[in-house]
Amino acid sequence: MIHCDNLVKIYKAAELEVIALQGLDLHVAEGELMAIIGNSGSGKSTLLNMLGGLDRPSAGKLVVDGTDLLQLTERELVRYKRETVGFVWQNNARNLVPYLTALENVELPMLLRGRRRREKALMLLEAVGLADRKHNRLQQLSGGEQQRVAIAIALANDPRLLLADEPTGSVDSKMTTQILDLFRQLNRDLGLTVVIVTHDPLLARKVDRVVAIRDGKTSSEILRRKSYSEELEELEAGDAAEEESHVEYAVLDKAGRLQIPSGYLESLGLSSTAGNKVRVSVEEGRIVLEPPE
Repeated sequence: MIHCDNLVKIYKAAELEVIALQGLDLHVAEGELMAIIGNSGSGKSTLLNMLGGLDRPSAGKLVVDGTDLLQLTERELVRYKRETVGFVWQNNARNLVPYLTALENVELPMLLRGRRRREKALMLLEAVGLADRKHNRLQQLSGGEQQRVAIAIALANDPRLLLADEPTGSVDSKMTTQILDLFRQLNRDLGLTVVIVTHDPLLARKVDRVVAIRDGKTSSEILRRKSYSEELEELEAGDAAEEESHVEYAVLDKAGRLQIPSGYLESLGLSSTAGNKVRVSVEEGRIVLEPPE
């Protein structure tokens, strides 16, 4: 369903270039239920935006459901976002139109495709357990109910891929369990491919596979094992559970500046935000960086 090969994303702000993804590889099978974890700034949300067609990669290969997203025109990209992929965001205000009822919110994506299917909208609300709340507006629903309506909206146009960005971040633990169970049910009943970005350790028991991202690259895969919560804590603390051999790349911008991976700077006792200086020298054809004397 998803093939990411050597995916790179560079954001430009004024004269600075920030590398959000640096050679990321990820392959997701059709019908898989998986989670992506990583600390803040690791590139999780950037990857989700790429998969959803909300942003384009700077380099690499990105194919979803047989479609090369780098080759799509703007019109084709709109169709892809409308028909192939469904979104569930953490911020409920981004999922729902507040002055519409739950039923009208679910109908809206279908109306944008030129059709009105009230029976299907009612069926989707029933599937997420909210048939009795169909005439309620945003402010009349709890946070968990709003999130379940958002899932029904995401399914309105029969997507083949469902993307969820921290879908349980604003609900309590009981509702978190219900929402994760709902994702599992949809995955099994509809054969839907589901990719969830999260920090929630409960996902260890609810998904098929967990992929960890560090510094814009996939660093490891955790296959539903008991130590998942421990691995998540270590990942968020910046300590890798396992050292893997890999090559680090830094991109040279037009001004001749490099973005050095934070782990390398920390090993020298430097902070990437403190404005520290490093010694630069050339030795046997290599550029060498050292902490100041």
